Amino acid sequence: MPVLPLPDRMIGYRTDGDGPPVVLLAPLGFGPDIWQDVLPMLPQGFRILRPDLRGGRMGGLVRDAEALLDALGLRGAVVVGAGIGGLIAQGLAVKRLDLVRGLVLMTTAARIPATRAWRTAQTGATDMGPLIGPIIERAFAPAARRSEAAARARALLAACDPADYAAGAAAMEGTDFYTTTATLTLPTLVLSGSDDAVTPPDLVAETAGLIIGADHRMMRGSGHYPQLDAPEALADHLTGFLARIGH
Repeated sequence: MPVLPLPDRMIGYRTDGDGPPVVLLAPLGFGPDIWQDVLPMLPQGFRILRPDLRGGRMGGLVRDAEALLDALGLRGAVVVGAGIGGLIAQGLAVKRLDLVRGLVLMTTAARIPATRAWRTAQTGATDMGPLIGPIIERAFAPAARRSEAAARARALLAACDPADYAAGAAAMEGTDFYTTTATLTLPTLVLSGSDDAVTPPDLVAETAGLIIGADHRMMRGSGHYPQLDAPEALADHLTGFLARIGH
């Protein structure tokens, strides 16, 4: 994985294809691999950037995304953010509208209530193991918790550094973009999962209502990680949005 060296850290990233930029920002506890099933279903002709932004305060995560796009010379990107990635996407769009021409905010909100798993992570967890069960219970409907998608989520979460997870959890709990997100007017698609208890559809819809002209669509039968449990439907939503805004 290529890396961008910064004075205080290295940012890993992956790129695929060539053309107008599309940035995929992962949810808390995940890296670029969560998008693996979605990539082959997206149309050709885009430069897909998948940053590996882990840990840190929210302001620092936004600055990391900004630094990476600047370093790669990317302007006018469509930024797709899931979970904490959606918060980063909102912060980036408010700060650097020259970098962002469209947003897809999925299973995220302008303000996400903390969960017990987040608080546990912030009290010195040294192993992801005890955190994974509560995460899966909120991210998937009961009938889907033994699915292949849930098994993949468990494996990807197990590979996460618990310190990074804890830092990301603290960043999310301390973030309230309600006022700043309400200033955005750029093309925006907002996606919620009908079975998501982390960012329930009504919470996601509330965030969609902050952005003038935002299009909110619910993904039936999907939870907090559509990249894993509904990659084809997610790819269809992304493809349609890219086409509608002429990206």
